[in-house]
Amino acid sequence: MSADVRHATVGLVARERANAYSPCDVPPTDRFVIRFASEPPQEPLPHGRWADTLRNHFLAACRELDTEGEQIGEPGEIAWFPDRTYAGRTYVPAVARTTEAFELFGFVSFTEASGGPSDFDSRADFTAELAENNPDWKLDLNDDVIGSWRGEQGNSADMTLVWGVPMIAGGVVVTAELADLSVDQCMLVQERFTLIAPDNYRSDFLEIKLWNGRGNELARESLYVEDET
Repeated sequence: MSADVRHATVGLVARERANAYSPCDVPPTDRFVIRFASEPPQEPLPHGRWADTLRNHFLAACRELDTEGEQIGEPGEIAWFPDRTYAGRTYVPAVARTTEAFELFGFVSFTEASGGPSDFDSRADFTAELAENNPDWKLDLNDDVIGSWRGEQGNSADMTLVWGVPMIAGGVVVTAELADLSVDQCMLVQERFTLIAPDNYRSDFLEIKLWNGRGNELARESLYVEDET
């Protein structure tokens, strides 16, 4: 093969490769939004001394709650949820019932330093809305906004920590979806899950969906309560 033929062949192959990856052949997405931004759970559910450490931080946040005169009682056993790490912070959500039949919910977050977890922060709130009083619930959800994500054309999303438990059997994995686009997922761990996902983006709002092992949707819930008017 002459040098001219070799050069022509190489040039043809190069053009074919360039055309194979031409932007014109790949339609752009109309849903440019942050997806799967947090690490999946890295540790088992808290137990032992680590659970005691987290408990102290969570209860400190509970003690600072402004209950507006409501006697919410004393917290009982804390249920911990899978950890998720986003933007350099790890979040471990929690739920606890009180002696006056309220539910405390919130999280403890921290950063990982060379000497172990540090820079702890915690949040807590309470509610009288309990799952057993709402038989129509398929998922018992809690959520808190932990940051924001700036998108195109001045739009922004609320980066939202979502945690909860399914109220029906058979589920394996839970997804967070924005206009039917999956933006996060979490396998159930002892029937508990944690998600970090963008919400309230371009007038789209999160739905949380429960799936079985065959990929069938079992339930879906919004983070928002519909007006009963």
